[in-house]
Amino acid sequence: MTEKLSAEEAVGENLLRIEEAIQDACIRAGRRREEVTLMGVTKTVDPDRINAALRAGVRCIGENRVQEFLAKRERLELAGGEAHLIGHLQTNKVRQIVGKVTMIQSVDSLRVARAISEASQKQKGDPEAVDPVRQTGVTPVLIEVNIGGEEAKSGVAPQELEKILEEVSCLPGIQVRGLMTVPPIFDSEAEKRRVFLNMYKLFIDIRGKNRDNVSMDILSMGMSGDYIQAILEGSTMVRIGSALFGKRNYPA
Repeated sequence: MTEKLSAEEAVGENLLRIEEAIQDACIRAGRRREEVTLMGVTKTVDPDRINAALRAGVRCIGENRVQEFLAKRERLELAGGEAHLIGHLQTNKVRQIVGKVTMIQSVDSLRVARAISEASQKQKGDPEAVDPVRQTGVTPVLIEVNIGGEEAKSGVAPQELEKILEEVSCLPGIQVRGLMTVPPIFDSEAEKRRVFLNMYKLFIDIRGKNRDNVSMDILSMGMSGDYIQAILEGSTMVRIGSALFGKRNYPA
């Protein structure tokens, strides 16, 4: 009878498989492995399992909910790593999370961006805040794009992206580092690649305009079910949850 793997061993084996798949996708796309960051998505994942991933070499984690991250934060072995907020952020939660994470990936409105900017400026010099917020009073962010135009999803419509970037880039407590998207669910590889390619074209178009305070060096797209297709179409950060940590254990 095969012995059951420990949580740490299971995460380690999953990570090896994911790394092999990322490497293969990079080779197929003619890209270097270093061009793609692997994020471990920690929604509903307990701190011990998250720490197993961090010890195995994952250097970036992403949490969906403010309260869940804050409840776990003190138990995480994040020295030298990064924690990002990737879920929808309500304005009434902004002050709680700014200064606690390295980046906020889910900026989907000017209202949220303004709240982040204001809270970031107030965090400057606070020893409890993470860098660079403590050093500069600035939070790096990604603009979330609703690339599929789905009513049930948050994110800026592609046709509104230029307008919001123009306004967000002027905020003193914000640094726009790129774009993030959660695309529609498709069954075929061709459909997945098509929507990711559309997102990549948008990313490249914005980057080519060299707007002040908009660096466009991160394109966060691709999750457990479609990260290979995302890498083939230009993703620089893939957000992997269940493929790394196993099936989510939602509370009853």
